[in-house]
Amino acid sequence: MQTLPSSSSTATFDMDDWRSGYRSQPNEYDYEIDNIDGTIPPALTGTLFRNGPGLLEVAGHPVHHPFDGDGMITSIAISQGKAYFRNRYVRTAGYVKEQAAGKPLYRGVFGTQKPGGPWANAFDLRLKNIANTNVIYWGGKLLALWEAAEPHRLNPNTLETLGLDYLDGVLRPGEAFSAHPRIDPSCALTNHQPCLVNFGVKAGLSSTITLYEFDPKGRLARTHRHNIPGFAFLHDFAITPNYYIFFQNPVSFNPVPYLAGIKGAAECIQFNDKQPTRAIIIPRDGTSPIQTIDLQACFVFHHANAFETDGKLYLDSICYQEFPDLKGAENYLEADFNRIPEGQLWRFELDLATQTSQATCLIERGCEFPDLNPNHVGRPYRYLYIGVADCATGNAPLQAILKRDLTSGQEEIWSFGPRGFAGEPIFVPHPQGTAEDDGWILGLFYNAESRCSELAILDAQQITQGPVATLRLPHHIPYGLHGDFTQDLVMTW
Repeated sequence: MQTLPSSSSTATFDMDDWRSGYRSQPNEYDYEIDNIDGTIPPALTGTLFRNGPGLLEVAGHPVHHPFDGDGMITSIAISQGKAYFRNRYVRTAGYVKEQAAGKPLYRGVFGTQKPGGPWANAFDLRLKNIANTNVIYWGGKLLALWEAAEPHRLNPNTLETLGLDYLDGVLRPGEAFSAHPRIDPSCALTNHQPCLVNFGVKAGLSSTITLYEFDPKGRLARTHRHNIPGFAFLHDFAITPNYYIFFQNPVSFNPVPYLAGIKGAAECIQFNDKQPTRAIIIPRDGTSPIQTIDLQACFVFHHANAFETDGKLYLDSICYQEFPDLKGAENYLEADFNRIPEGQLWRFELDLATQTSQATCLIERGCEFPDLNPNHVGRPYRYLYIGVADCATGNAPLQAILKRDLTSGQEEIWSFGPRGFAGEPIFVPHPQGTAEDDGWILGLFYNAESRCSELAILDAQQITQGPVATLRLPHHIPYGLHGDFTQDLVMTW
């Protein structure tokens, strides 16, 4: 994999505009959205669920990094051209205790410390399950996910927290369940019905990966676990009909600053560009041997998709030249984008017969949060939708949505800049559509001019035409992480 030089961005945004989207949202709302520009497509029916850190401080004590913020679920139910908004905090045990105490009681993985300095934090290894990374509706359950612990189950209509969910005994207390499940659209194990595939990691000097597959009713269809050498930072993975694919980032973990109460656990991760990134390829049957293939050093949070063809595996991933930490900034609001590497989309060709690889950069523009037609997960696909920077080079916040034709190389962009800031685009197939790109892109973005958030609905076949409808909220939603649109749950109000 060749290394692309990272150049300074030509700023198309104002830092104060960007910072203003990182305000806590302490309020919880229920209302029908009545400020709509354009027309919601009549065929678009279902519910958009989003998750992300909603509280960026606890009783006046700011978090060091937004990834430490308590999870807030947002739902926008759409039916018959109308939409209804609701948001609720996940009432985790830690959230409830801290709200009652009126002060921080837990350290954050990404550097947030309790008041009192190192003496108050040293050797306190308790983790608060913040349930802030993803939310998915599967098997009749709405689950808020955080990769280091169990899911929380929510009422899908009211978003009320029902408590920890152990998936009908599949998980043990404290066992991790990733925030990045994949849905196989047609799995032989479940009679060619969709199958939810996920994993959990127990990291250490050697690490254990546990794989899970669930049928459409939420019943466990298959599970197996594997030990791999070395410390494994695995945030995401990809699937094909026959394989699970992980990238083991070339990082080590020095626990001393964490134990001493000086740093958060994630701040103790050290990237080593002299070591390879390692592709770990695990057969889904659970019995065939694991294969590993070394790649040039890079750091990966998210994968877009993988597929098999001509006896090879292909994996499209967002790669960073190094671990994208804050580079010494006092906190995330003071981040210098020119010092932090941008993500770029790379395609890896993995030859299992020769255990070799090749890599090609598909998108050089800074990008993150890829999505595609869910019917093509794990299969060859043509169209990818991804959040990108408004500037063509260097690093900057995501302000636009890019559509990439992976066959022709053609790119189309719709930007919310200069004062709009985008998140993860969600592709929703048209229920009667036949073309891969027949559907809509849902993009929840922050408008710094109004200091409120908006939901843009774009025609996925012609995103450069702009939103066919924009749903304007009378308040903001702090920048979120991941979510899901389900056409199986149509709420009434």
